Amino acid sequence: MHPTEALTTMSFANFLRETDAVGLFVFGLLVLMSIVSWYFIVLKAARVVRIRTRSHHVVTTFWKTPTEQALGYLEQQPDWEPFSKIALDGEFAMGHHDRLTEERVAGTLHRAEFLDRSLRSSINRETERLETGLTFLATVGSTAPFVGLFGTVWGIFHALVRIGATGETSLDQVAGPVGEALIMTALGLAVAVPAVLGYNLLVRNNRVIIASFHAFAEDLLAYLTTGARVPSSMDHHRAHRLQQQAA
Repeated sequence: MHPTEALTTMSFANFLRETDAVGLFVFGLLVLMSIVSWYFIVLKAARVVRIRTRSHHVVTTFWKTPTEQALGYLEQQPDWEPFSKIALDGEFAMGHHDRLTEERVAGTLHRAEFLDRSLRSSINRETERLETGLTFLATVGSTAPFVGLFGTVWGIFHALVRIGATGETSLDQVAGPVGEALIMTALGLAVAVPAVLGYNLLVRNNRVIIASFHAFAEDLLAYLTTGARVPSSMDHHRAHRLQQQAA
């Protein structure tokens, strides 16, 4: 066989043509894992960016908006915005508790405790929405290399069987099929690495957002139970500077 002709047969496409149903299944599984992983990475990353870009404005505007207009402002926020949903749940829980108290159904349950349970439930719901897909990314990151390795082992096994059947034991006859099968391991790593990086990045950003959920819920609980609106950090620093200037 001419050297150039041998090189043309040593390709991953040639490996897929000559492999069996198991090898094709492994290849298809890796492709599917990669597509779904990138879908979750792009989708969740875009949502994290939108939340972190808009959250400060929503929270600051909520505290600065008069009480009678705050509810309308929250209802105007898009469905993916979590802070407005937490605040709306708190407002709904407060009104629900007041109605139950008037009917003497919830008289034994303190208002602050009732609101705290409602806000915790809202935080858990929004946290679950943030973390959707992370389990899949973690699974892909930990299993894709082994799936690719299995495809390589299976390909090498069949390559050696064919070589033994033909009786050709020269280096060029062995290196081609074995090298083609090793591509499955590389493909497994190519699927796993983005999944692991995306998972770590999303977990880190989600941790920051969830901490903001808890901080906002605590301020909201204080506001709904006392009626005193929580000033923004900018207002606090401005008031502190005015006190220093007055002194």
